[in-house]
Amino acid sequence: MLPTVNWDVDPVFLSVPRDVVVALLGAFAAFSFGYGLYKKASDQLWSGVFFAVLAGVVAKFMPESYGLRYYSLLFVFVFLGGHALLKWQITRARGPADDANDFIVYGVLGVLVGARLGHVIFYDLDKALRDPAWVFQIWTGGLASHGAVIGLILAMYLFCKRRGIPFLEGADRFAFSAALGATLVRLGNLMNSEVVGKLTDGTWGFRFPRFDGADAPLRHPSQIYEVVLGLTVLGSLYLIDKKAGEERRPRGLLISSFFTIYFCGRFLVEFFKEYEGISPDSPLRMGQILSIPGILLGFYGLRWSLKNRLPAGWPNGEVDEDDDESDEDESESDDETDDDDDEADEASERVAGTVGTTPSIDPDIDSEFGPDGRLKRQR
Repeated sequence: MLPTVNWDVDPVFLSVPRDVVVALLGAFAAFSFGYGLYKKASDQLWSGVFFAVLAGVVAKFMPESYGLRYYSLLFVFVFLGGHALLKWQITRARGPADDANDFIVYGVLGVLVGARLGHVIFYDLDKALRDPAWVFQIWTGGLASHGAVIGLILAMYLFCKRRGIPFLEGADRFAFSAALGATLVRLGNLMNSEVVGKLTDGTWGFRFPRFDGADAPLRHPSQIYEVVLGLTVLGSLYLIDKKAGEERRPRGLLISSFFTIYFCGRFLVEFFKEYEGISPDSPLRMGQILSIPGILLGFYGLRWSLKNRLPAGWPNGEVDEDDDESDEDESESDDETDDDDDEADEASERVAGTVGTTPSIDPDIDSEFGPDGRLKRQR
């Protein structure tokens, strides 16, 4: 017997005055801008500009009090956890940890801008045309995961291009972070009672009164399905990384695996979700249509990666001193082996030189043999 759950969790856990939000964003903008000037890092300078603009938008459009949601808190964990996973991947390849720090700027912009524009274009274009200012009001909700993926791809491309890093190398290192983000965002959807599943047979499921009202029907907990999908992708990437030899894996394997597993899973989960952005008479939902390019790209990437087998490696990765000593030991061992081989060759040549030649004859030995070369009978 499957359970029934009445999901009526308040998505807001804390109310914050608008002035506090503006002050925090302004402080973050000032810090990023000052740090960028000190380090002469243009990425940090642009980050400061972005958050200064965001502070202005909040001051203009946000109501006097803003409710902090679990969704927003989980988004913070997305960035912090994603940064930690990316740093782990880069430093494991002996790349500089600063590269992971710098990508945060690109990642934040890619997720927020891509997810918002993705929702506007794919799901709510009519509303955006009627009220263009609503597009900038991110706190009102409306972020699309497919748009976030596109935004992150563009962000990674720009990041890699500016630093001379192969795009597939950077994307591989980010695959774990993307899987974590896909997991936590869907948990945030559950806390918000949004992106709900379609109706069950009425004997089990989740009731979402904040979405359906007091007489909420039983629905599929599709948010939980996608949380499980995200965890499955994370575990699969870990196993694939181990099986492929970690830093000896072919370039492009991880990001291609992410696209294949995640978007195939998304395609299946969409059958249990409420229709969005497309006619209910359509055989495919919008999420499935948007997942098809990801599936095809994933399969193509796997084929390309396993066929070409370009070695993974972060550019300008530092070589460990222990490896240097190991290389020197191997070199010395090779030299000693070469010397031994040379001595063996010389000995072989000396032996070979005696074959087929007439040895010097000792008179005492010769007296024991007859003219025919046979040993004389001893008496």
